[in-house]
Amino acid sequence: MVRESYSRRSFLATSLSTGLAASAVSSLSLSAKGKHIPIGLELYSVRDVLPKDLPGTVTAVAKQGYEVVEFYSAYFSWTPEYAKEVRKLLDGVGLKCSSTHNGGESFHGDGIQKALDLNSILGSKYIVMAHPGKEITTADGWKEVAETLNTTGDKFKSAGIKAGYHNHDAEWKPIGGVKPIEVLAKNTGKDVMLQLDVGTCVETGNDPVAWIKANPGRIRSLHLKEWSPDKGYKVLFGEGKAPWKEIFKEAEKVGGVEFYLIEQEGYDTPSLQTVETCLANFKKIHG
Repeated sequence: MVRESYSRRSFLATSLSTGLAASAVSSLSLSAKGKHIPIGLELYSVRDVLPKDLPGTVTAVAKQGYEVVEFYSAYFSWTPEYAKEVRKLLDGVGLKCSSTHNGGESFHGDGIQKALDLNSILGSKYIVMAHPGKEITTADGWKEVAETLNTTGDKFKSAGIKAGYHNHDAEWKPIGGVKPIEVLAKNTGKDVMLQLDVGTCVETGNDPVAWIKANPGRIRSLHLKEWSPDKGYKVLFGEGKAPWKEIFKEAEKVGGVEFYLIEQEGYDTPSLQTVETCLANFKKIHG
């Protein structure tokens, strides 16, 4: 696991300039029935620069106009003291951490309390399981994952945080005639968010719009990841196969979306430049 670190001197120096950065954060006019839907960035998209310079990267993301960030699993190695410094940085540049992207350790044993402590400091609303921690090969195995989400989610509630699940491609591939994603949806409580990774849904030949309609109120966050047959996940947001206008319409009409997260897995230009282009494409498509 990669540890994101920087010197305290670097952190303090960056913090002095965050007031200016905060004023540069744009307020995108996104609304679903009058409700503002923030546009955010899954920070795995800038994984080449974030570990080297977290404050500089986060500040740059805020200046581009992103409103929300999601830290990926490397954050789990942080100490509470480090998390407090990151929270000060986020507050200074006007960003919110609405969720974190987690491995299985955040949902088992002592990892549950650690995840709670770190996410409470960061102000997260959701602790999202992005992988159960092992390969699951049976429908009963996926039912066990669902039960883990339910029971751990009940523990998270004491801190005002909910559990979530983020799909990859495996969840769309049938096991014994049933898709694991359907097993998870059927066997988890409605408090468990189903965070839709659009790219893997499209790549596996599934319909993201139909999935949103089938799970009203549970698609409270989406990873806006693109896919195309020729460029795979390297294609920029808005330039692949995903039917974004219909996705946004249904996410805001029935899905219960609370925030969007652009995720870019590959890039031909520097990562920060790439996510800036993705944000510009988002604004053109969504409005």
